[in-house]
Amino acid sequence: MTADKEKRRAISREAARRRRRVESDVFGDLSGLLPLQPSVRAHLDKPSVIRLTLSYIRMHTLLKENAGTNAGTRHVIKYQPLLKGGGEQSGCGGARDKEEKEMEEFDASRETSMYLGILEGFVMVLSTEGDMIFLSDNVSKYMGLSQTELMGHNIFEYTHPCDHEEIRNNLRLTAEEVWYGEKRDFVMRIKSALTHRGRTANLKSATWKVLHCQGRAKVCMDPSAVSCLLLTCRPLPLSHTLLSRYTFTSQHSMDMRFTYCDQRVSSLLGYRPEELLGRSIYDLCHTLDTNCLNKNHLNLCLKSQSVSGQYRMLVKGGGYVWVESHSAVIPSVRASRSRPGIPQPLCILSVTYVLSGVEQPSLQLSLDQILHRCLT
Repeated sequence: MTADKEKRRAISREAARRRRRVESDVFGDLSGLLPLQPSVRAHLDKPSVIRLTLSYIRMHTLLKENAGTNAGTRHVIKYQPLLKGGGEQSGCGGARDKEEKEMEEFDASRETSMYLGILEGFVMVLSTEGDMIFLSDNVSKYMGLSQTELMGHNIFEYTHPCDHEEIRNNLRLTAEEVWYGEKRDFVMRIKSALTHRGRTANLKSATWKVLHCQGRAKVCMDPSAVSCLLLTCRPLPLSHTLLSRYTFTSQHSMDMRFTYCDQRVSSLLGYRPEELLGRSIYDLCHTLDTNCLNKNHLNLCLKSQSVSGQYRMLVKGGGYVWVESHSAVIPSVRASRSRPGIPQPLCILSVTYVLSGVEQPSLQLSLDQILHRCLT
């Protein structure tokens, strides 16, 4: 009796070993199809292999749906070999010479790197449920988390709880957007494993990084296809926030009243800096663009950093110019020779870019403009 029991146990153990061996072989073959470096594949566990495989299948479906309308997609997505049937295979039926194919891939990779360098951010594709279908491989430069760590996970696992409702609103597709492809422009906070010194920390001690996300909804009518958001994500504050003769800096109280403005505003808008002190920035905004400024103000109060988007600012002599403001809430600004006055405990520092010349200069849209025209 005991011998039979031991024999059954031995058979069971052998069957379990065989199952594990077959399972390992299947996962090994599956990971071999993923277009990743061998050093990355070697450290993938089974859940990661499944997660990444599902992400690439969904990306394949999306690109297949879009193949007829966007021939340049292969330059944006680095992992095109998977979509052609696996990273280990040669070109289409051997039609291309291996050397030519390598040259093409090198050019495409260089072009992609150039695009991402100019963007100063990364590309993200989100499903309507919030799953991160794709991220460009430079995401680690900004988030401290690699592409393979993030792909397939849900965006809500990494974003600030207070931003979840806004993200859901942007993921939601209305009947109108199915036909017109409404733009998306929002700011969200996401976990970042990068320290202030640029080192990578543990995710448990991650800080919040503010991302400015812009893009469009991609709606697929085919039931088997994937509807998603195509987004470019740029961390704030932007590193290319540079001063030139077409920008001016200003400092505001938390209700957006000017407490400081530099001299460049005189040549750009016609106002002397002392004229603006104590006045609200809403006094200079075109009435039709107050919603844009309201959204920017709310993002600043909740998330400490924001980009306004383009809006119209009134010129003292008449008409308006198109501008964009990059702003951040800072703890305090000490009084100095260039910024005299009482230091404030909390204020908004803003850099405003003037994007156009004066439009409709004969048009008066405020009492300031009417008064200035009467006096001159």
